[in-house]
Amino acid sequence: MAFKLVISDPKTRRSGQKEVSGEGILGRKIGEKFSGAVAGLEGYELEITGGSDKDGFPMRKDVEGTARKRILLSSGPGYYPNMEGQRKRKSIRGSVVSDDIAQINAKVVKHGSKPFDELFPPKKKEEKPDKKEGSAE
Repeated sequence: MAFKLVISDPKTRRSGQKEVSGEGILGRKIGEKFSGAVAGLEGYELEITGGSDKDGFPMRKDVEGTARKRILLSSGPGYYPNMEGQRKRKSIRGSVVSDDIAQINAKVVKHGSKPFDELFPPKKKEEKPDKKEGSAE
């Protein structure tokens, strides 16, 4: 099983994505730390902060297990009420990483020898073409 791993660096306020296999990540909970070598980031230590399953349902730290459950929510992740005191029953994924997870969010806890910007270079912005001269708009 392959996951999309979204890695955020709080120091540089940037993020990058890597496609990783499930080895070293399966069975871990939100909040657990793991070696960045799983994602090819030697010397880095990462912490799982969340994720979502293949159907887009978010993982939630306070829901045990790997299953999708319908729980009564009053705050996010997964639900953001319009009024104070408003609650709603929503489907949420448990806090343990399983085969059904498509994306895992993680943050850098310990930096390695290579800088984060070198591992995930910034994308260059594409310039928009100027309006054509003489065209009637």
